[in-house]
Amino acid sequence: MTVAVTRKELKRTQILNAATKLFVEQGYANISMDFIAKSAEVSKQTVYSHFGSKEELFAASIKQKCDSYQMLDLSIENIDDPFEFLLELARRFVSMVTSDAAVAVHKICAYESTTYPQLSELFYQAAPERICNDIAQLMERLTREGHLDITDFHFAALQFLNIVKGEICLQVEFNVKQRATQEEIENYLVSSVKLFMKGYAK
Repeated sequence: MTVAVTRKELKRTQILNAATKLFVEQGYANISMDFIAKSAEVSKQTVYSHFGSKEELFAASIKQKCDSYQMLDLSIENIDDPFEFLLELARRFVSMVTSDAAVAVHKICAYESTTYPQLSELFYQAAPERICNDIAQLMERLTREGHLDITDFHFAALQFLNIVKGEICLQVEFNVKQRATQEEIENYLVSSVKLFMKGYAK
């Protein structure tokens, strides 16, 4: 039984990896389920057994890419240093949203939003909305454990994510040549987390 489940998960990952690569490189409209199946070296029937439609596969690809950055893999029993906790969260978020794949998917959704308006909705649900909801839960935990004083956890999550994005995200999105250095990014994140914590200090 365990072997069967493992093989199924391996096939799913195989399909997701192939689909993500194709979507990022060639867009959404240009890719068919047949093409994805060939790239993943599985049958079309296998692809449909895991994903009911191309839209569902697109959403799953986005989710998998977000998960690969381990944004919320901060499962520690005790948050002894909330500043370091939030700073690491900020680092992972910025790393994710400035990645080539994230920028490419964002451009795909923007470019094909007229022809495929559902793509933007799928992207929003699979990435920004899900991440914001998860961060809101972290804000609730930080408040419950006495580190911060937050009443609207979702609002605070939005503030945190938008504060830490900073200029680097705009630089990457518009592909400008001169960008902030790693040191400048780190200094900005440190300052942003301090500002956020000061605003919600007990």
